[in-house]
Amino acid sequence: MNSSVTRAQPVGVALPEPEPEEALGLSRLPPELLLMLLSHVPPRTLIRQCRRVCRRWRALVDCQALWLIILARDHPALWPIAQSRLPSARNDANPCILGRFCERRPIGRNLIQNPKGEEGFLKWTVLTSEDGWAEEDEDLKLIPRGCMLTSFQWYHKKQVVDLEEEGLWPELLDSGKLEICISDWRNDQQGTDCLYQLCVQLLDAEKAILDHFSPVPFPILKWINSVSSQVSHVFSNLKKGVRFVSFEQWVWNLELGNEQHGLSLTNSSVIVRLLPS
Repeated sequence: MNSSVTRAQPVGVALPEPEPEEALGLSRLPPELLLMLLSHVPPRTLIRQCRRVCRRWRALVDCQALWLIILARDHPALWPIAQSRLPSARNDANPCILGRFCERRPIGRNLIQNPKGEEGFLKWTVLTSEDGWAEEDEDLKLIPRGCMLTSFQWYHKKQVVDLEEEGLWPELLDSGKLEICISDWRNDQQGTDCLYQLCVQLLDAEKAILDHFSPVPFPILKWINSVSSQVSHVFSNLKKGVRFVSFEQWVWNLELGNEQHGLSLTNSSVIVRLLPS
């Protein structure tokens, strides 16, 4: 008779779970490997979430090494220029300046906010000459989408693009390898005779004018069946020190007493591009 005794598991009693093996946490990875893993995380997630995980991750996200990996991989056309004109080290630059560039991707993107006026005049400053160029305080959201105010006075619609805030660093802006392309579409079908003018200025850090584009004022007459037209310009020889782009639209109503709101200005754009090689 077999002397061995087999112990049966009592009915209804679950077998104990095996002890799990301790997983290799990301915090235990060597810095070089963790850096490579983080380089595959979207830049927005790196800046807004990964920096908050712990001090070690924050230091990696804030260092230039991580963003150099991303820059070389995701911006191959810019890399030959960028690697010789990297931003200077700044103690207050957290996260890294290159991180803001990789997150915002300003090259080739329209830097004008609310360009079609789909949100009224949000992001735009509207001034009127009636009160000595005071900022318009009426409810601009009631004005039809994409339209400028018109009355027997000048109206001035303006937006200033901060190029550094958009992710472009000074050494890159001063490299001589970039151009700034501006354009504006105006809809000439409206209910009053107007005079329209576009004025674009390139400004330095102190808002002094370094360059400008201001074509001759264009008359828009209500009795002419005209179509939308585009005005554009390329600043291809940027002076050193350009840090802002001031984009301004001016309208003068030529009909005394006519206060219609009818001049539609849509698809305004300010685009920074690499100079053709």
